[in-house]
Amino acid sequence: MKLTILGCHSATPRWDAHPTSQLLEVSGHLFLIDCGEGTQVQLRRYKIKFARIKHIFISHLHGDHFFGLVGLVSTFRLLGREADLHIYGPKGIKEAITLQLKLGKSWTNYGLYFHELDNSESEIIFEDDAVSVRTIPLNHRVYTNGFLIKEKVTERSLNIQACREHQIDKSYFNKIKQGGDVMGANGVLIKNALVTQESEAPKSYAFCSDTMYHPSVIPIIKGATMLYHEATFLESHKEVAVRTKHSTAKEAAAIAKEAEVGGLIVGHYSGRYGDHEMFKTEAQELFENVTLGKDGLEISF
Repeated sequence: MKLTILGCHSATPRWDAHPTSQLLEVSGHLFLIDCGEGTQVQLRRYKIKFARIKHIFISHLHGDHFFGLVGLVSTFRLLGREADLHIYGPKGIKEAITLQLKLGKSWTNYGLYFHELDNSESEIIFEDDAVSVRTIPLNHRVYTNGFLIKEKVTERSLNIQACREHQIDKSYFNKIKQGGDVMGANGVLIKNALVTQESEAPKSYAFCSDTMYHPSVIPIIKGATMLYHEATFLESHKEVAVRTKHSTAKEAAAIAKEAEVGGLIVGHYSGRYGDHEMFKTEAQELFENVTLGKDGLEISF
């Protein structure tokens, strides 16, 4: 998995602080997660191929998380896109986007499919042979979901060196990949485990968008390889976090610790803070492996 943070700041965009948008490369997919204003500019800045984005996941209908969507949809049209585009987001997102396209007489010439969400329970909203995407119900001022993206367990991989040592003909390689035992050059049956190796353990990424401290997410994201959790405020402004249904850095760390995740990325900083190092300092009081989100950050895990 490779994560690129296009924007991780809250509220209004600035030239050096873009609202929420992330790109996750996993199992041949390029998933766009949230699409704040200016997302397509950031995509160009980091040389992302627009045509590879076929699934967009929107956490909630606050502007700093989806105001860039209609512009991106329109640009896809201008670029002559032909591939279908699937958008997953709260009920109402279809009306919000299609009305603007209708009034601007700029309906797409490619398949545009909306998958509207209103379930208060976690559910799988996308799945194929390699990956699944599950909602993480959050507690914000409007209906909001995070997303858990998980790789699936893959077959054992071929151990080429072991095959050579056992003098196994290449014609048997497909059978080995499918789990079968094969005959070696000397007529001895070679067990599959001798010529294959376990694939890497599947990775998972949990994205927790705007939410107040919400321990109900812990069973859903338990053991995730990496967690992004909003941390709009420091503890000194905890009363504001409660009032606006956001989290502090320490609360994000508490979720990471209880969920036993591999690492924590914090972001969605309030504009009132000039120095973000305190977010890391406060989070590390409870959870050591903390990364400060920033525009352009790339992390492979």
